[in-house]
Amino acid sequence: MIDPEHDLPIKRQAEVLEISRSTVYYQPRPVSQSDLWLMRQIDELHLNYPFAGSRMLRDLLGQQGLAVGRRHIRSLMRRMAIEAIYRRPNTSKPGPGHRIYPYLLRGLAVTRPNQVWAMDITYIPMARGFVYLAAVVDWFSRRVLAWKLSITMEAAFCIETLEEALSGNEKPEIFNTDQGSQFTSEAFTARLKQEGIRISMDGKGRWRDNVFVERIWKSIKYEEVYLHAYASVSEARTSIGRYLDFYNSIRPHSSLKALTPDQVYFNRLPEPMAA
Repeated sequence: MIDPEHDLPIKRQAEVLEISRSTVYYQPRPVSQSDLWLMRQIDELHLNYPFAGSRMLRDLLGQQGLAVGRRHIRSLMRRMAIEAIYRRPNTSKPGPGHRIYPYLLRGLAVTRPNQVWAMDITYIPMARGFVYLAAVVDWFSRRVLAWKLSITMEAAFCIETLEEALSGNEKPEIFNTDQGSQFTSEAFTARLKQEGIRISMDGKGRWRDNVFVERIWKSIKYEEVYLHAYASVSEARTSIGRYLDFYNSIRPHSSLKALTPDQVYFNRLPEPMAA
């Protein structure tokens, strides 16, 4: 955006773009090893107790002998893009062009593959640093249709994941996400509208609206991520990809009557499964 080689001074470029000149020179500081380790502990606690806010997380960490301030925990939660989940009034306002769509799955019987897809993003710790994992999941079969890793949470990598899912599968009737800015962006929702897909969004703070994806995150983290300390993004991508192949094609699911997501997705079970 800012071009240091341009004839226009950087000060003037910043004024034209209406951004602070200090942000042009800002160099992000790497996260310390102690904070990375703490973020890993917070991630596991959040996975098990999604209702825990910074106060409860502070106390839970204290039970483990870790003295950490609430404000520091809150800062790390922001960096990880997680928050306590509980029923509350929806007082947030979408940004310009960021429309919030209603939740369409309440009481809906999901009876076949490609009737409903869901998408979400989660934090993935590594030995040094972290990445974000986005995945598109078929609601009926629990099959992971597409996934990608990114070092940022920008909408672009979510759109790339969506494109991959659409290119390799029959398009869904309904696409469900949370109210994250990546999913409410015009670029993301416009792609769904272009395909004639109905858009559904979870209620604010309603993790149970997308519970199947939350269960998949738990499986991925406890059966793969937490067992490894990825040395690089490429190593994380290879190892997670190997696990997701196992998850789709080999790992039996009790909720699928001991079948795999691939078996359910491609063979289509006769019994309906309610959302």
